Amino acid sequence: MQFKIDENLPIEIVELLMNDGHDAKTVNEQHLQGARDSVLLNACVGENRVLVTLDTDFTDIRTYPPYETPGVIVLRVGHQSKQHIIEVFLRIMPLLDREPLIQNLWIVEETRIRIRGKNKTS
Repeated sequence: MQFKIDENLPIEIVELLMNDGHDAKTVNEQHLQGARDSVLLNACVGENRVLVTLDTDFTDIRTYPPYETPGVIVLRVGHQSKQHIIEVFLRIMPLLDREPLIQNLWIVEETRIRIRGKNKTS
């Protein structure tokens, strides 16, 4: 699976994904830092990459319908320390290949994941 890691996430997320056999690029690596949300998401669609971000704007499914994307993972965590974000992401990694991600929005919290999209509404 291919991922684009937003500039608001630790670079270690890229390393975790690549070590798990995925292709991951950062927003910074592709000179998209500071880009508007719609520009960033359009780049993800064009490259068929799942966006991983802390930006809760992407949870608005009226503005960003999940079925029009390769997938979006929004980490909605209580505190945003680097270590905490990495710990939360490590907990969801086993699910990347088991749960529907393509054309879905994952809202990841410390104790649960909500999946919204064409096939899920939980």
